[in-house]
Amino acid sequence: MRVASYNIRKAVGLDWRRDPERIVDVLAEIDADIVVLQEADKRIGGRQGVLPLEQVERDLGLMLCETSVRTLSHGWHGNAIFARRALADHTTKRIDVPSIEPRGAVAAHFHQPNLEVLGVHLGLTAGTRQLQMATLNDVLKTTTHPVLIAGDFNEWNRKLLQFPNAASIVIPGLSFHAARPVSALDLFVMNNGLRAISSRVHYSDLARRASDHLPVVVELEITGDNQ
Repeated sequence: MRVASYNIRKAVGLDWRRDPERIVDVLAEIDADIVVLQEADKRIGGRQGVLPLEQVERDLGLMLCETSVRTLSHGWHGNAIFARRALADHTTKRIDVPSIEPRGAVAAHFHQPNLEVLGVHLGLTAGTRQLQMATLNDVLKTTTHPVLIAGDFNEWNRKLLQFPNAASIVIPGLSFHAARPVSALDLFVMNNGLRAISSRVHYSDLARRASDHLPVVVELEITGDNQ
């Protein structure tokens, strides 16, 4: 299974144009089974989602996993999860995390295969991130099925990534800033039910222009329950 995580910066590219179709084209290049997005909604007004959902479903075969509390939003606090039609049998939830600014995590539990994916965008201060990671670690500690956490962790110091209950932290590479990548802010955390076969940052000419982050991708094997 291929999972991608991508901070799309509300579809505003490095040319300062909001171009949702460009984001769709980048996702088409990746061809993932599950896509976790950050900053998928605008932050003012009705917090409208920025992607053309009909085009995403038609061209990419990806459906939005519903987690929003607002009619026009794609997700919750900008976090959204999309999945193939074959993964339509799923349940979703929202996870509160400690935060000063509006933050939260979204989750989609796919029943076939038995996999739960969390989408996150952690806070801007180190203390807030530590509290948020503690909440996410509790999910890993208390869940018996395979769990993958994906997103923008906003952490420049890898030594501060605190997930003692994770089987592995997968850092695909330097994903920020898209024009000149210097930091690995975007990554994956998984429990014992999963194994990463490979991971990468998606470097393409289009991705370098579409957002200030580059997408990250992991190829997963589901090995069984988290025992």
